[in-house]
Amino acid sequence: MRHFLDGNFLLYNKTSQYLYHDFAQKMPIIDYHCHLPPQEIAEDTQFENLTQIWLAADHYKWRAMRANGVDESYCTGNKSDWQKFEQWAATVPFTVRNPLFHWTHLELQRYFDIHQILGPGTARYIYETCNEALQTPAYSVRNLLRKMNVRLVCTTDDPVDDLRYHRQLKKEEYEVVVLPAFRPDAAIKVDDASWFNKYVKSLGQAANVDIHTFHSYLDALKSRHDFFAENGCSVADHGLEEMYAEQASEKEIERIFNKAFKGDQLERKEVIQFKSVMLHYVAQWNHEKGWVQQYHLGAIRDNNSRMTKKIGSNTGWDSIGDFPQARSLSSFLDRLDKDNQLAKTILYNVNPSDNEVMATMIGNFNDGSSAGKIQWGSAWWFMDQKDGMVRQINTLSNMGLLSRFVGMLTDSRSFLSYPRHEYFRRILCNLFGEEIENGELPNDPDWAGKIISDICYYNARNYFNWLYLDQGKEARMVS
Repeated sequence: MRHFLDGNFLLYNKTSQYLYHDFAQKMPIIDYHCHLPPQEIAEDTQFENLTQIWLAADHYKWRAMRANGVDESYCTGNKSDWQKFEQWAATVPFTVRNPLFHWTHLELQRYFDIHQILGPGTARYIYETCNEALQTPAYSVRNLLRKMNVRLVCTTDDPVDDLRYHRQLKKEEYEVVVLPAFRPDAAIKVDDASWFNKYVKSLGQAANVDIHTFHSYLDALKSRHDFFAENGCSVADHGLEEMYAEQASEKEIERIFNKAFKGDQLERKEVIQFKSVMLHYVAQWNHEKGWVQQYHLGAIRDNNSRMTKKIGSNTGWDSIGDFPQARSLSSFLDRLDKDNQLAKTILYNVNPSDNEVMATMIGNFNDGSSAGKIQWGSAWWFMDQKDGMVRQINTLSNMGLLSRFVGMLTDSRSFLSYPRHEYFRRILCNLFGEEIENGELPNDPDWAGKIISDICYYNARNYFNWLYLDQGKEARMVS
């Protein structure tokens, strides 16, 4: 019988074990999409206790605690840090077969060398042991990134952000590269005219532009796009329910903007037209600058209006949506492609029923100009667990080129989330190992190991053109 989370966790045969330990495990991490706060990296934050670093911003854990009957005061409320951790520890045994059970114990092992199972009986010991470690220099934010062999972090930043912390990190020449990503979701959110006008004001202040027309609004956003580029940004990111691809004339879009600018609520068609036009403009700017653009599609957010009003967004009230994706996504990409303005693009779906749609959609616009120009991103959000990863990898293998895949990302707000890369890598190696031993792939583990190394690191390095990450090292270029 195997031991829980032993060295060969998720690796079910000798070939899988060889592929992981000799190839995947050694690869650095490129985290090209996450929600880590750049301020905490710049300030090299030292967390006071395990609750602050592990629970304070993790809505995955909050959802599990709520499902286990834990009162909100222990999740986002005013209970003490120990009381919150105690309730999480009491919840962990009930997360069995949820990915949180694996992630929790991987994180305790990899960061703190703790191999006990977290529960009510071990909570106090684990809390105090981890808290003691967190007070040492080795557990500052920057050292945690070093510990996990993170080579690059790409954060998620609103266009109005002044990027002061990114500039500070670049000036200090911190060896883990920390880059911003341009996330203009708020800039296209015209569903609420009152909220939108507040954003128009903040955008005008950030761009030092007096916004009073659609074109002055567009100029202000473009100037922020330029500002991000000047500060090392080469990635744009969008979180959307569905892709928007309704065209509108210049006169129509001016009218729609003026209507929202006056504070009048827009009709649904007008909202879609405005979002469509804005997404198209940003995509054109991305192409002009040679950026990579990412589209996260399909989540329905803030379902619980009562709790969202009480404690805000991004607190665990989101779920998989059932939006139609194929037609509008095709139209959006095709319009850019016809004008030779389609940048490198990564698509993510949160609804697994869209797997085959995404895996085949990328093939429509891979034009041979670069390997894997249009990517289907790793299993996202509710799908970034064993079953979701296996399904994504298998579907991409069946309908695209897995060997050109840019691999895993954390999409996390926690500095203790990097074992998710290990989780993905073990699953990937096991799939290859099983098929080699079944005679479905050639019995050449070193050949398979090269493919795995590419998926874990080199493909992303090359795709995003971050070749400088290996300067001064024995770099290997992928053909």
